[in-house]
Amino acid sequence: MEMKSAASGAYAALAPMAGVADRAMRELCRGFGSAFSVGELASAKGISMGDKKSFELLEISDAERPMGSQLFGCEPEIMAQAAKKALEYKPDFIDINMGCPTPKVIKSGGGSSLLRDLPLAEKIIRAVVRMAAPVPVSVKFRTGWDRENIIARELALRAEDAGAASLTLHARTRDQMYAPGIDLDSIALVKQSVTIPVIGNGDIFTPFDAANMYDHTGCDLVMVGRGAMGRPWIFSQINAYLKDGTVLPDPSIYTKMHLLLRQVKKMAEYKGEYIALREARKHAAWYMRGLNGAAGFRALCGELKTFAGLEELTLRVIEKNL
Repeated sequence: MEMKSAASGAYAALAPMAGVADRAMRELCRGFGSAFSVGELASAKGISMGDKKSFELLEISDAERPMGSQLFGCEPEIMAQAAKKALEYKPDFIDINMGCPTPKVIKSGGGSSLLRDLPLAEKIIRAVVRMAAPVPVSVKFRTGWDRENIIARELALRAEDAGAASLTLHARTRDQMYAPGIDLDSIALVKQSVTIPVIGNGDIFTPFDAANMYDHTGCDLVMVGRGAMGRPWIFSQINAYLKDGTVLPDPSIYTKMHLLLRQVKKMAEYKGEYIALREARKHAAWYMRGLNGAAGFRALCGELKTFAGLEELTLRVIEKNL
């Protein structure tokens, strides 16, 4: 995977977000200059059992490359076998999720649950690295289970020793979930402790947030999650600002609505209109943030059923915001 460089001009990657960062969103963000994308987390156990939905999460299009497949699980050999199956989809790298805080993933023993068992986490990394070679393996994790158990540096060292090619640290504990406020010092400490690239993640909503994370931590790249929801252009803004200080404005209301339609059209192409429009409701609502009449428009987003209905809504939004 590609870290930031003057040559590439890419200073931020799109974070993996289950149920959000699907193929349509990943392609759109790559078009705006995201360094790379990571797929929605796929269950290693589901892959081992031949689950159709888990395999669908491994699918990659050329438009979203560089692209990594993300896996979660708690059994080293099953994770290794899942990595082997993922390689059939030709990912540019394999990412191991050790940061997801959702109860469903925690209950399965994966995600942030592994922050409480570092020997097991290390075994998983070694198993996946062994099976995925020569494709690089990255590890995404949080600072710890809670504030009393901060293990970011120790896990980073174990991951590097186990053969991980890069690390992504979401600078929150599991019990913080997504509450405001991140620990930039933890990213700086991990960066100082290992020789492999370190990507910083958490609370990147503006180019200035990205610049602050770089300045404070010395990280090799930043990763944008919620800041890209309904705002795929954030990557071009970050790249411009970090390249030469240029502050790009948000797009016009016409462009914003065009991008929404373009994203949902791709979703419908990949998933069918029925599923896509229901999943698109939240995306449409994110595009409405900060607009005149946003509250009412978000309510209408929750009722979307057809692409034609979305087109009609975007015309109303444009008229209200001219």
